[in-house]
Amino acid sequence: MKQNYLATSLLCLSLIGGPLRAQSVDEMYNEKIKEYTTDPRFLPASVLNLPDDPKVPSPRKHFGQIIGTPGIIHRTTDIYAYYQKLAQTSPNVTMQQVATSEEGRPINLVVVGSEDALKRLDHYKKQLALLADPRKVNPQDVETILGDTKLVYYLNGGLHSPEMGSPEMLMELTYRLITSQSPDIKTIRDNIIVLINPVSEPDGWDKQVDWYYRYTKARKEFDDGFPKSPPYWGKYTYHDNNRDGLQVSQALTKALFKVFYDWHPTVSLDLHESVPLLYISTGTGPYNETIDPITIGEWQIMAHHDITALAAQGVPGVFTWAFYDGWYPGYALWISNNHNAIGRFYETFGNAGANTYLRDLAEQKYAGDPATSKEWYRPAPPTEKVYWSYRNNINYMQAGVLASLSYGATNSRLLLKNFYQKGLNNLRKGTQETPRAFVIPKNQRDPTMAAYLVNQLRAQAIEVHKAESGKNQGDYVVLLNQPYRNLAVSLLTKQNYPKEAKFPPYDDIAWTLGYLYGVDVKAEDSVKYNLGDLKLISDDVKYAGMVEGDGTNYVLNYKAQTNVLPAMLWLKTQSKTAKAVVLDTKITFAGMKDTLAAGAVLFKGLTADQSKKLATQFGLDLQATKAEPSGVGAPIRQHEVSLPRVAIYHSWFNTQDEGWARYTFEQRGIPYTSINKDQLKAGDLRKKFDVILIPRMRGSAANFIHEIDKKYGPLPYTKTAEFPSHGFPDATSDITGGPGFDGVENLKQFVEQGGVLVTLDNSSLMIAQTGIARELEEAAAPTLFHPGSIVMAKNRKPDSPIMYGYPETFPIFRGIAPLLQTRKYNRDMMVMQYGTKPLKDEEEYKGEIMGMPDKKPVKDAKAAPKKEDPYVLSGMVRNEQTIIGHGSIFNVPVGSGRVVAFTFDPLHRFLNHHDAPLLWNVLINWNHLDTPASPATTAEVKTGAGSKSSGGN
Repeated sequence: MKQNYLATSLLCLSLIGGPLRAQSVDEMYNEKIKEYTTDPRFLPASVLNLPDDPKVPSPRKHFGQIIGTPGIIHRTTDIYAYYQKLAQTSPNVTMQQVATSEEGRPINLVVVGSEDALKRLDHYKKQLALLADPRKVNPQDVETILGDTKLVYYLNGGLHSPEMGSPEMLMELTYRLITSQSPDIKTIRDNIIVLINPVSEPDGWDKQVDWYYRYTKARKEFDDGFPKSPPYWGKYTYHDNNRDGLQVSQALTKALFKVFYDWHPTVSLDLHESVPLLYISTGTGPYNETIDPITIGEWQIMAHHDITALAAQGVPGVFTWAFYDGWYPGYALWISNNHNAIGRFYETFGNAGANTYLRDLAEQKYAGDPATSKEWYRPAPPTEKVYWSYRNNINYMQAGVLASLSYGATNSRLLLKNFYQKGLNNLRKGTQETPRAFVIPKNQRDPTMAAYLVNQLRAQAIEVHKAESGKNQGDYVVLLNQPYRNLAVSLLTKQNYPKEAKFPPYDDIAWTLGYLYGVDVKAEDSVKYNLGDLKLISDDVKYAGMVEGDGTNYVLNYKAQTNVLPAMLWLKTQSKTAKAVVLDTKITFAGMKDTLAAGAVLFKGLTADQSKKLATQFGLDLQATKAEPSGVGAPIRQHEVSLPRVAIYHSWFNTQDEGWARYTFEQRGIPYTSINKDQLKAGDLRKKFDVILIPRMRGSAANFIHEIDKKYGPLPYTKTAEFPSHGFPDATSDITGGPGFDGVENLKQFVEQGGVLVTLDNSSLMIAQTGIARELEEAAAPTLFHPGSIVMAKNRKPDSPIMYGYPETFPIFRGIAPLLQTRKYNRDMMVMQYGTKPLKDEEEYKGEIMGMPDKKPVKDAKAAPKKEDPYVLSGMVRNEQTIIGHGSIFNVPVGSGRVVAFTFDPLHRFLNHHDAPLLWNVLINWNHLDTPASPATTAEVKTGAGSKSSGGN
């Protein structure tokens, strides 16, 4: 078979790419590719015959081995050095740094094209920017622009660190693109510009490479339970680094947006690894409601083109449709889809390193079908077991990318015209369909978050105006006759995920930003503003709070504003005598017309200048008053804020959401100490901390207690000369073993001695199962299906400091998570619930009571049934009746302390900012959670002269 291999390959290559040119081929490279490929069927002809260029070094000449050599993977410095060498020796490639990672590594962009194209890059950028905004183009000039524009095709590698094929493959691909004289490659090089992000998450890549050399290179079996990757990738984000497209919070995401806005690539292809053997994205649907039908068509055409190109080379295991859905707009590839371009992704079959393993596909199913079945979307399935090498993965990924680049090169004019047309379609819809505009009114519960929403929209290149004059002066207005109208509608209206969808969603299904940020947004069917009063916002906006009145006390009407806790922390840095006092009763102040709900904050000991700085810097409106708190008619209850020493706990087996928690705390300026199992085992926690936060993590109590199995240990995660990327953002001499029963007992003692333990989402179940919060039990809801949606919650305890600032009902974000409940006699521990109806066992009994003859059945036939608020506000929940009435936050006394258990995550991916102040309330009032105020008591504050002021709501 080996003797006929080259002849067969040359025949296939001549069929798909025309006759071979008289160019020297690196035969040693060819032989090594064949040696490292485990089956001829896994070797597409298009990846053979790499040129032997006399001036430009191939990967073999530069590194001493070919790409895909068993046991060999390169760190970012080596990868970037190779691209630098290519740029020095070839006029067809350049490299530039576009960003810096959180840990200081460069994020680079490689540009490949003809020599002439690289000299005219600025021209092509300008042309693509024109096509991106049809308002700037005279329709008569479109054909001329199309004729003088090159399609830009963006390739994104190395986003998920254990998916280790793309950063290596892209080096070989780049060399091929700049040196090969085959007709197919010349067509690509002459007709389009290829952008390559070799390692979009450089921090995680280097950690992963170190992990491979330190631990997994020696593993003989793939499915042996050993951790395939280090505990951290980036500083904050793990797998969720591909879920940051709405927040735009991480350095790698900001780099992706910068590349898109600089270049407007018409097509983007994100290279991933997970399923056998090559998945080409389209998705089962339902597709995002606001995506242009042209894009949906392009997904299908390009996927089937690539399948066909690989089928022509005899490659098995290539499929589309049966994986992913196409709904959530927050992935990296959706930066393109959201902005009228084409976002695609591949999933090849990776081994999390450069080893060769026997892989079993027998249990893998997608859309209900075995991965080995022949289907319309998988015309040539793989066998049930495959002997799979690193080079196999490189082959599949490169052959697919070459096929896709060829499609772009031969259909560039059509794709560019579609790109322009989608912008036109947005403009037409914005003019002819409703809504015509979104209004963010000036008056908001938290004006700072309204400004934040404006800035987030602008980060998505959505135009926002501000009413500079007129009766609605100060309002923000999003006029929808703009190129990204569909994206604005997607972000600012509810999502209607179909309940009848055949397959479960791939990720969250709701993202309505008004709900997530706690901002009132109004959809308007007509523009009610004088356009002359509207000014386009060109820079980020910031709400500057105001100080009104006269006096040395400064009152904040607390409405769970996001920046109150950061303001309190800042206050402590400005003055040793300044303090914040939380008023635990409904109250009025002399000279103030409004009645303030429990939770209002009184800042004392500030100078006038400090009060103005606090208001301006944190966007808080303060009322200055000379009044001092003193009871009139009823005692005033209040407590001085004593901010806690906070620890954020992380396991070593699941750091995903702990990273988001750390990121959120740092963005809000909230100090914390990161702790792990070592600190739990050491004990004396109460001497060091007042509050310990356990963010969401997967698993059960057994996972919490034991973490990674000790049979794999010891596994140090420490920085060494050989493995310099490890030991960050935390380190330990052994990541296996967990805190054990002793650590759990120390955590329990922390609570019993007066500490506050806050648990989020599934971590609440874990802690309940350990026995630390025995009053909480898992509530069975086997038919409930609750993917990430925005739903209605009810404030059951407005007198609880945890609930200060929130109205009776309000939206929260909740995904798939276990439910907890107490016995009925402990329901006072439930401070917040899902939905507005009570549980069945809490409904008032109206029937006859035997033994109490004076208690007659209550007849209520004339009473009209009360209209209940909808539970689902955006998204979809199946069998929602099984969750309504259950607890969303519990306040459980344990000894002298307490466990505050959330059954959702108020820190979800730095998205649901409206929910986060529920956690900030716990921190502000951590030592006052057992003293609820009386909701029926209204007190007044008198001035020195004793005058009174009545208040209204």
